[in-house]
Amino acid sequence: MLSDLLQRNRDWAEGRSAAEPEFFARLAVQQVPEFFWIGCSDSRVSANVVAGLDPGEVFVHRNVANVVHSSDLNLLSALEFAVDALKVREIVVCGHHGCGGVKAATEEIAHGLADHWLEPIRRLGRAYALDLARLDSAEARRDKLAELNVVEGVRRVAETPILQAAWKRGEDVRVHGLIYGLKDGRLRDLQCSVARPRNVTEAET
Repeated sequence: MLSDLLQRNRDWAEGRSAAEPEFFARLAVQQVPEFFWIGCSDSRVSANVVAGLDPGEVFVHRNVANVVHSSDLNLLSALEFAVDALKVREIVVCGHHGCGGVKAATEEIAHGLADHWLEPIRRLGRAYALDLARLDSAEARRDKLAELNVVEGVRRVAETPILQAAWKRGEDVRVHGLIYGLKDGRLRDLQCSVARPRNVTEAET
């Protein structure tokens, strides 16, 4: 399996170099991504692939069920680097329908450490229990919960000291929420984007 993986890499690298001889030389000098992507670790939802982006165009953090924990130093470090060092101005929180992490959060069985990680999703499920109950199937309820998790993630990113400081510096960083459909391969805007508040100015720093 490893030899097959390495061969696929060689084929890809050679094909890329043939199509664009300066591609790797340009990437080696500097990365200048337009997006910071917070997504799910699911192998079917690769940021570059589903968004049609090349290497170097998106800076990525992934975890189980794309949960934004306010104490996740891994995510916060990546966010800070993206905003402060790479000067990324478009942040995307992307979940997906058919998410195994969301499904696990709705089950009454033990999942080990994942149960602690998924607690924010369970809290959302309890908070929106009446709305979710109106949906006609378990799949529809889980997919809606996945969307609610994205919206909550956008809110949590916007509340981080990292974003608050960037906005006070006058930087127009925006946070968006997307959901990916495994059944059709489409990204959909959840219409929950957050931008720098108009009343936040550099004078407040």
